[in-house]
Amino acid sequence: MNAPARWLAALALALVSAVPAHAGPKQLIEFGWDEPTTAFMRTQIAQLQASPFDGCVYHATYRGTAAADTGNFTWALWGRRRFTSRELAQASADLRATDFGPFRANFLRVNVTPGDLDWFEDHGSVMANLALAARLARQGGGPGILFDIEQYRDSLWDYRVQARRHGQGWNELSAQVRRRGAAAMRALERGYPGLTVLLTLGYSLPLHETGGGRHPLTVTHNGLLVPFLDGMFAAASPRAIIVDGHEHSYGAREPAEFAARADSMRSGVRRLLADPTRYRRHGRIAFGIWLDDESPIVGWDPTDPSRNRRTPGSFGKAVQAALDYTDHYVWIYSEQPRWWSAAGHPLRLPADYDSVLRAVRHENMAQ
Repeated sequence: MNAPARWLAALALALVSAVPAHAGPKQLIEFGWDEPTTAFMRTQIAQLQASPFDGCVYHATYRGTAAADTGNFTWALWGRRRFTSRELAQASADLRATDFGPFRANFLRVNVTPGDLDWFEDHGSVMANLALAARLARQGGGPGILFDIEQYRDSLWDYRVQARRHGQGWNELSAQVRRRGAAAMRALERGYPGLTVLLTLGYSLPLHETGGGRHPLTVTHNGLLVPFLDGMFAAASPRAIIVDGHEHSYGAREPAEFAARADSMRSGVRRLLADPTRYRRHGRIAFGIWLDDESPIVGWDPTDPSRNRRTPGSFGKAVQAALDYTDHYVWIYSEQPRWWSAAGHPLRLPADYDSVLRAVRHENMAQ
């Protein structure tokens, strides 16, 4: 028996006792350092379709009137600049011209960057940009947007930082942030009614930081994310879906870990919710898995996968467990290995990982 066959046999044996939490089709999403542009998707759609994924996270570039005024819309939209549809015309054309076929579970990435607005400042530009982003995602035929809530450039969700800036107490500040969350959801649905918002992390992040609710939100790095999400759920239309992508599952391995995380997102977060009924109506759970787990620290061997922290077998076992307990999506994050490239093929990705992922996906689709 060759190595991939041994890994697959071990994987099947390990998963005999796994019990799915929800029935229905599940989908695999790719989101990593090989994040494509709309132009790449247009020219390389055959390569994307040949991958073991149902879709990916992508970004759009903008082009202003000046020749040098170009950039990544994802990283520029949460700020004072109000973008126009003309500046995203090429991205729109790329999406409309691409025949995605079965590779349709694609999410346009939205960041909270540059994040240089005070919560009490005018957010008209941000809301206009969110509507523009959602409209673009709709033109691409995907479910919606990937909302990356990580504070890359400013501490939007840290109450301690925000309170020092303008002296507001928790009640005043959280109420304002909740209004912004509601406005953000309405803006997204102006561009794409009934869309899916896939969060990198939702209520599960502040739940983790508060030790399951033992510590107050005011002393955490992401406490203000709670009222923002409260606002989003309050404003969501009947068909809108908000998914907690649970990035904290990056390193999870065993089915029991995914089961515990699923229970936490379905039940544990209730102590943080302003409206549990709306959370049950609109909320869903998902999982993120880091393929080259902690590779900046432990390294990544593209020639001998048995030396990697995640071997193909352990990777497949984690993906299957995540699929068992997710409501719909599992997203695969990677840094050094690339599932596609301008060269037309994967880079630094041992074929065994591709084979195992295809086997898990095939098994899931056959259920």
